[in-house]
Amino acid sequence: MTVFRTPSRDPQGLGMTSQRARDRLIERLRAEGIADRRVLDVIRALPRHLFVDEGLESRAYEDSALPIGQGQTISQPWVVARMTEALIEHGVPAKVLEIGTGSGYQAAVLSQLVPVVYSVERIMSLLRQARLRLRKAGIANVKARHDDGRRGWPEEAPFDAIIVTAAGEAIEPALLGQLAPGGVLVAPVGPPAKQGLVRVRRTADGTRREVLGPASFVPLLGGIV
Repeated sequence: MTVFRTPSRDPQGLGMTSQRARDRLIERLRAEGIADRRVLDVIRALPRHLFVDEGLESRAYEDSALPIGQGQTISQPWVVARMTEALIEHGVPAKVLEIGTGSGYQAAVLSQLVPVVYSVERIMSLLRQARLRLRKAGIANVKARHDDGRRGWPEEAPFDAIIVTAAGEAIEPALLGQLAPGGVLVAPVGPPAKQGLVRVRRTADGTRREVLGPASFVPLLGGIV
């Protein structure tokens, strides 16, 4: 795991990527209900401006989603925090599968909390960009591949936790099949305007499902680009 130094754009730390900007974001996340100190500490330290497109760095510490190309976005920090919090609430997993690498930011957050993250991205241009960003941030415990995320990563299964960063009408059976006993899966589920953030825990006698709240994500698409 990486220990980040926090760069500033000016000596007083007044720039939009400064520690002051990050602290304001953390205050907002707390006010919006994010309580896990481990998650807040990671988001405070992690340089989100490395994971946004050129020209949008000044907005990196706003609590908002930002475009990354190909019709995709880097998720709102609150969403990243909430999904991460839900994933580790009952224990820190050793091995996590992420569906939808996108900008690489969610994987980067997870990388500071778990030993290894496996991430699948269907759009090759986004995957290349995410790999570069992760290297620039000094993160070495994220393994990423180009594939249809609905397939998961069967060669590396089972996983202690799975996080899905795009919404399907239902949870993919292939992903549930790659979840280890006692494992947890967090995903947005449902059609547009009716999505819910769902957590599924695999138990000895099946699965236990709970809805954590409303959600709004890009659709989970098949195939590769």
